[in-house]
Formats: sequence, structure tokens, C-alpha cells
Amino acid sequence: MKLKQVATIILILSLYTLTGCQPSATKVARKKLKALDGIIDGEIEKGNFPGAVVLVGRGQKTLYRRAFGNQMITPRVEPMNEDTVFDIASLTKPVATAASIMILRDRGKIRLADKVGQYLPAFACEGKEETQIEHILTHTSGLPAYTTASELKGQFGSPCPDKVIEKICSLKAMSEPGQEMRYSCLGYITLAKIVQIVSGKPINQFAAENIFGPLNMNRTSYNPPESWKDNIAATEVVNGTPLRGTVHDPLAQLMDGISGNAGVFSTADDLETFCRMLLNGGTYNGKQILSPESVCLLTTIASHGRACGFDVQSSYAWIKGNNAPEGTFCHSGYTGTSIVCDPSGRIFVIILTNRAHPDDKGTVKPVRTKVADIAFEIPKDRG
Repeated sequence: MKLKQVATIILILSLYTLTGCQPSATKVARKKLKALDGIIDGEIEKGNFPGAVVLVGRGQKTLYRRAFGNQMITPRVEPMNEDTVFDIASLTKPVATAASIMILRDRGKIRLADKVGQYLPAFACEGKEETQIEHILTHTSGLPAYTTASELKGQFGSPCPDKVIEKICSLKAMSEPGQEMRYSCLGYITLAKIVQIVSGKPINQFAAENIFGPLNMNRTSYNPPESWKDNIAATEVVNGTPLRGTVHDPLAQLMDGISGNAGVFSTADDLETFCRMLLNGGTYNGKQILSPESVCLLTTIASHGRACGFDVQSSYAWIKGNNAPEGTFCHSGYTGTSIVCDPSGRIFVIILTNRAHPDDKGTVKPVRTKVADIAFEIPKDRG
């Protein structure tokens, strides 16, 4: 073959490649993510959870979205749907509470350096006098992790939101503010109270008006309406009846379902919108929810591996798996829910399971790491 003919063939092959005849990064990613099918089916077969909805996205593209198993298995079996609503438990902390605090910060209503006692004078005692809002956001306030809900319920009945706040305010700090990271639901209950004091609106109303509504997260709510009940993933069975639309967390129950630590119900699609807003600097479809600076505060390390809302590098950040790039932020929920976002690659992973159904004995640790490891190995988008 003549040299000129060889050169022509090489040129044609080069043009063939450059004109997109090779598989796109998106196609390759979707093919690779198909491996998640077997992983999640396998975890369900092991009895680790009855069902799940898993969504992986990159930028404006949804690369993977699928429902698995059942949203309830007792007293009857009901299949999972891609739009099933989940009790997202502690995902409430960044999605509603911390985001609401940041909105108030953007509006100049509060500063993260403000002392909590400025808003809740009763809080400023027992070693908590110097505790700042930022300390609570990063779980470095010195507060205990939790308090006994059954004791409060027995003493005051349920709900008893004011008594919960009184209890938190009376507690002795276990360490000086900023000294240790101790993941605390009590701190985020306190933050929701601050939102109410500053805005004049309870956290459910403030979040609906300033986050969920503007983002068209129409299937996200505290205390979801009765009309949603047939498509809500059940959690634990209590006295023979599965919790379905009633928050699972005991303290959030005492807060009448409207709490800073838990209480939000949502779907994979709505959380996808929330992730895209964060990865787009606080703006989505032309609507600015958060300033870029507040997004940075929510998602980058401030203290002890924690950001002011999300986790980045604390001992809880194992849910990111082994392949997530540096700077990836995340959060999980007790009921079996989690979000992981990589700002550099604009990749996000949403896993929603009902691992607490029916007996609160399920586990999601294996599925979280397995899904993350595959999701963060997919090729980068060249376009």
C-alpha cells in the first residue's frame, strides 16, 4: 500500500473518532452504572432492606434512575416506585435546616459567629455560653448527641416541642465549643428553633417558602398530606402498624414532626434538584436559593472535617466510598437515605432505602460504599 493511501486511511479514522462516532462519555457512564442493578438486587435478596430508589446524575443529566424491591412488606407487599416518597431522616439537617440558616445569613438576619444565647437566652448556661451558630452547624457545639425521648414523652406527653427545647437548653456541655466533633441531633433541633425566632415562621413553613417551593420540589414536605400516604416508603412497624408519613425519629415525633434534625419527606427526583442547585452555586433554573458563599459554607470543611451542614472528611464520610475525589461532600439519614456530591465532576449519588422497615434491623453500609465506588469511577464528561 502506498504511503499516500495509508495517510488517507489514518486521516479518515481520525475524523471518524473526532466526529463523535466513538461512544460518548455519557453512554459509557450509563453502561458502567448498569452494574448497580445486580448490587442493589443482591442487597435486597440478603434482606438488608426491602427496597430502594437509586439515582446518579452528572450536571444536568440523569445517568441512572431506578426503583427496586418494595416500599412496604408488612402488613402487605407494595412495590417501590421511582417517585416513592421517603422519610429522609437526618438529610433534613442539610436540606432544610442548614440551608434555612444560610438563607437567613444571606439576608443579613443572622451571622454564623452569633452566640446561640443571643436568640435563646436559656441556652446560655452549663458551659454553652460561648456556643455559636457555626459550632452547632459543624457538630462542635459540645452538646450531647441525643436525649431520651421516652422520658420526655412520659413526663409531658407527645407532642411537646417546647419541653424538648427546654430540655436541650438545660443540658450541660460535654466539651468546650469548637473542641470536639460530636454529631448532635439536639443542635439541629436548636437551629430550627432559631429559624423560627428570627423569621417568625416554623422551619416547615420557612423551608417550603424559601427552598422547596422555589425549586419546585413538589414532593418534599414535613408531615406529608394524607394523599401521599399510599406512595410513602414505610419505616418501622410500631404496635402492629408501619410508620408511613409519620416521622421515624423519636425526638422529631415529640416536635410534632416539625424538627431540625429530621422530619422531611422527599423523593429522589426532588433531591436531584437540590443537588443540582448546590452544584450550580446556589442557583437553579434562574432562581437563586443560596449565595455562592453560603453554598461554599454548606459544603466545604470548616471544622473537624465537617462543613456547616454537610460532611466532607469526618468519620461519617465513609459513605463516599473509595473513589470520590477530594472535596466531595455527603450526608446520610438513619432510615437508610444518603446524598453524595462531587463538585469537581458535578456528579451526585442519591440512595433512598427503607432499611428501618419492618423491624429497624436493616443495613445500608455495603450498598452505600458499593454504589459510590462505581459512580465515582465513571468517565468524565468531555462535553
